[in-house]
Amino acid sequence: MTKSFMADYGERLIDNGYSIIPIMPGSKVPGRFSGGEWSPYPDWARHCDRPTKPFEIDIWRRWPDCGVGIATGSVVGIDIDILDAALAIQLAALATSMLGDTPCLRIGRAPKRLLIYRAATPFAGRKRHPLEVLARGQQFVAYAVHPDTGQPYAWPDTGLADLPWDSLPAVDEAQCHAFLDAAWQLLPDEVRVNSILADAPTSAWSGPSDPKGTRDAIAAALAWLPNDDLPGNEWITVGAAIKAALGEEGRDLWLDWSKSSGKSGKSGKSDTAERRWTTLRPHSVGAGKIYWLAERRGWVPDPALTLNGTQADQAAQPHPAAAFLAKLNASQAKQQAAPLPVPPSVLQPGGVLQMLLDECVKSALRPQPFLALGAAICAVGVLAGRKYRTRTDLRTNVYVAAVAESGGGKDHAPEVIRRCFDLARLERYLGGESLASGRGMVSALEHHPARLFQIDEFGLFLGSVAGSKAPAHKAEIWSELMKLYSRAKGVHRGTEYANKKDAPRVDIHQPCACFYGTTTPSTFWKALEGGAMMDGSLARFLVFVTDNDRPDRNRAAGIVAPPAPSLEALKAIIRGQGDPPPPGNLPAVHVAPMTATEAPTPYTVPMCTAAEALHDRKLAEEDAWARRVASTPQAAIVNRLGENATKLALICAVSRNPAHPRITEAEIAWGWALAEHCTKTLLRDAGRFLADSEFEKRLNKAIDIISKHGPCSRRDMFHKGLKLAEREFRDVINALVTHGVVIETQPPTSGVGRPPGPRYVLAQPPDDTVAGEGVSDE
Repeated sequence: MTKSFMADYGERLIDNGYSIIPIMPGSKVPGRFSGGEWSPYPDWARHCDRPTKPFEIDIWRRWPDCGVGIATGSVVGIDIDILDAALAIQLAALATSMLGDTPCLRIGRAPKRLLIYRAATPFAGRKRHPLEVLARGQQFVAYAVHPDTGQPYAWPDTGLADLPWDSLPAVDEAQCHAFLDAAWQLLPDEVRVNSILADAPTSAWSGPSDPKGTRDAIAAALAWLPNDDLPGNEWITVGAAIKAALGEEGRDLWLDWSKSSGKSGKSGKSDTAERRWTTLRPHSVGAGKIYWLAERRGWVPDPALTLNGTQADQAAQPHPAAAFLAKLNASQAKQQAAPLPVPPSVLQPGGVLQMLLDECVKSALRPQPFLALGAAICAVGVLAGRKYRTRTDLRTNVYVAAVAESGGGKDHAPEVIRRCFDLARLERYLGGESLASGRGMVSALEHHPARLFQIDEFGLFLGSVAGSKAPAHKAEIWSELMKLYSRAKGVHRGTEYANKKDAPRVDIHQPCACFYGTTTPSTFWKALEGGAMMDGSLARFLVFVTDNDRPDRNRAAGIVAPPAPSLEALKAIIRGQGDPPPPGNLPAVHVAPMTATEAPTPYTVPMCTAAEALHDRKLAEEDAWARRVASTPQAAIVNRLGENATKLALICAVSRNPAHPRITEAEIAWGWALAEHCTKTLLRDAGRFLADSEFEKRLNKAIDIISKHGPCSRRDMFHKGLKLAEREFRDVINALVTHGVVIETQPPTSGVGRPPGPRYVLAQPPDDTVAGEGVSDE
């Protein structure tokens, strides 16, 4: 009977300091469960470089029969893949004598064994089959059912779930390599496995360097490469080289070559090569690797063979992107991904929102009406806090990130809001413009439970509080922000101190924290990790991205001087519903602490029948979208869409008539249009900019530069921000070219001086559609 090992051991393992990954049932392969089916997890290696996050365990533990693997890096495994019991025990004893006595020994198929150590500093693994040092970028199964024995992996002494990571003996790279060399000498010849990569000469392939090859040439070269039970890493290297050289056309060559191994066709494993092909992600290999390995064994290419795949394609037919490239070279136009247009109706909210928006636009040197709308929403939201709610008890607390390039006018709207609040004598609603700690932010809310925090350079702020290396007092800010978002209808319970007489706990009833941060795109996305989409952090923000990073100058710009009616409109929101306001609403000055009996009783804003009907239709569309993106990073963003739309409709209704607010069909349509736009923009840009690894960030950076600036040389890209060494740059470009994202082209030469270097363009013109699906327009 199978069970979820992840549910049994996952939390204990991360508490002990291990990075873990889900393992597909009945296998040793990292997997993921989606749409009722298991499939390989192609990006599992990113877990080697970061801690496992609690929300990931919450997801994985629900996957049926999920096993647990350890992502190595900080952990090192000594894998003794030997079926001779006496020899396996002898090699384990050698490891103990050279590396230290570890209490963690794992047995899968006895007498094979795996000894677990701690890396003093992470290093790359090394293999001399049947022995291997599993280190950074690799993994091993810790808790699961062994696919051959049908029994759970055994830990005869102590399992990793019972031993903290820092209790393991520490080893370094030199020690592990010394053990591997000594152990190899003890192996009889019949146990050692032949290698096609070992003892490689210093010379390399001197032929075409293009990763693409031709089918005839690759097939001829493979005939010279024996596949007599090669180690797994060499088998995968050849497969990746075939896929880079031929793409999907190389699949049958890979399967035929794999069948020549004595391992092929074992019971239950006949689909190994087929499954592996789908997960191969070629990187820094290609046709040249195949040709080089075959040439070392005596292969001499037939002169009639064409080795370079790109040349063969060009000779056969015009390049499929030739017309596009010709257009780019002729016009030298900069290509830039078109933004999603802001629906015109969104910029006509009416009421106090319209007054604030118009004041921002009128007085701005470079008007940004959409970003001004975000600032106005936060301003109305904080003034309406603890006074109004929907029938589902949603409140007006909102978080907004306003994204635009430097010099684009994004900083003007917060200044207008501050000026309006000061003139209306509502400065008590303004929080500090910088936050030193989470405790400082909460303390501000203790003195006044409704606060608007306007933060400039929000991307830099975010990097200091949300990153894995953020100091505790800074990380606490982000943690408190996430808590406050969901406490608006309840109680934020204060910190407990030992000296309760001098420092009693302070509870904040129904806090309303609104947050408006301005940032540039580069600093904003750089500050966020890939997990920010799935853990719900980004979902709490309405991300306002400007249509125009450099709007025209406003010649009529002047001093911020809001008219008296605007200031009176702000005060009307403070007075609340009715005249005078009903009992329980906030007085003019808050007094903290407040007891439960003194907590405010907000007015429940009604929703008319037509608005209810439209809202229900939009919620059904959201549900359909959420089902389509379930178990993907987009899910957490989409699942917040309805909540954000309802909050915006509530704020709009209060803005239009604070004394007698009512949510009509118009407010619902406006709230959903704005929430959908922000959601689609967020998903588009998250797909472009968020990455879990440094290499993925480099890929995204390169794509972004090429999309914005058209054909780019390496020098162009360096000056635009892709500051990489030659080898790193080549790795990035090879990956993009191999996957068909970027095309390398040679500009025409002038015939004078040094020939220009290659230039890079996108394989397809930039698109203005959002990657993924969205909610249909009403």
